[in-house]
Amino acid sequence: MHCRDLRKENEMPITTRRTLTRLGLAAPALALLPRGVRAAEQTVKIGAPYPLTGGAASAGTAVKQAIEVAVDIINNPHPELPNLPLAPGSGLPGLGGRTVQVVFADHQGNPAIAQSEALRLITQDKAVALAGCYQSSCTLTASAIAERYGIPFMASESSAPSLTERGFKTFFRPTPIGTDFGAAYASFLAERKAAGFKIEKVALVNENTEYGTSTGDAIIAAVTGKGLKIDPRIAYNANSSDVSAQVLQLKSASPDAVIFVSYTSDAILFMKTMHTLNWKPPILIGDDSGFSDNAFISAVGDLAQGVFNRSSYDAGKPGSASFIVNELYLKHAGHALDDTSARGMQGFLALMEAINRAGSTEPAKIVAALASQDLKPEQLMIGYNGIKYDAKGQNTLAGTLLVQLEGKKYVAIWPDKSATQPPALPFKGWG
Repeated sequence: MHCRDLRKENEMPITTRRTLTRLGLAAPALALLPRGVRAAEQTVKIGAPYPLTGGAASAGTAVKQAIEVAVDIINNPHPELPNLPLAPGSGLPGLGGRTVQVVFADHQGNPAIAQSEALRLITQDKAVALAGCYQSSCTLTASAIAERYGIPFMASESSAPSLTERGFKTFFRPTPIGTDFGAAYASFLAERKAAGFKIEKVALVNENTEYGTSTGDAIIAAVTGKGLKIDPRIAYNANSSDVSAQVLQLKSASPDAVIFVSYTSDAILFMKTMHTLNWKPPILIGDDSGFSDNAFISAVGDLAQGVFNRSSYDAGKPGSASFIVNELYLKHAGHALDDTSARGMQGFLALMEAINRAGSTEPAKIVAALASQDLKPEQLMIGYNGIKYDAKGQNTLAGTLLVQLEGKKYVAIWPDKSATQPPALPFKGWG
């Protein structure tokens, strides 16, 4: 094709050229389209490494489904969500209406794979930002790659306190973290003790990767700060196929309360083993993660009646943003949002709000927009007090409450201002 022919084709009306392109007849002309027109045709690509197979696959899949709903909320009009940034319109107005595309990757719960997948998403798929990775050990390695390449990383679910202590400039985390949870558990237990419930000795059981170790350390600091004793602390491998020894150790120690920092498959295994060995503590607290997973409730909910858990999400009243979003998710996934998937959705929505406000896919501009983010509670679909980051990238307005399993769902029981009913003690378990 001669130059004058290309010029003539490039002078066609845009609608005509789009039609020809869909028919595969105008690729050369498309390459010469004005830059602004080409940009409108492109998607904003986000990389999302999560555990889609392996022991944490149910949680990873739930977050993936939540992000898929978030993409629908952004790309398509949702006037029923007027206060949620980007929901009422279509696409990203700050980038000429471009839509968002998510490229998911399966890190299998393996930190080394999370690292290599993050590298692939950045260098091959050309993701302008990453969101992930659920497990803190995988977030640790994947976010290090993002930092090296200057790519913004949104850690929506990983709560190990150590993640924000590395001096990274591209790392942002809206979720509450281990120090917040430790403070909540410690205050809750201290209040129970003040009310006359016997609580002197608290056992801590944590899986031994970044999440369990770092969160466990934060819980110990908070609990001992309230004058309670940690005895024993038991660290274990989350991929264990037998936890009989750990449960027998707990049974021998006879603590007044036990706090578990566990993923899904190991949380299920502990409950089954406790039932088999016929031992249950007066108070059992699960640190979200495995205990909030719908797979946990389906598998062992009848053995875990009365377990306490922490959460930042509640579906809320009909007509509220959280309720409407949960209905969208229920239709897409076939089950309700849990705390983990809700935190994943909220983090992704916050990331896209920042990209839209940046008006650019340049990583440095996205990082700057995230650093200046200041979302209010009414702009969220989760129970944070807002989203505003400190110099380390941690949300200073993250919030958490305690819930208790009743039947097949969790109900809010603490603090009093958030509770729908008082806590039921002691731990009922299997009856």
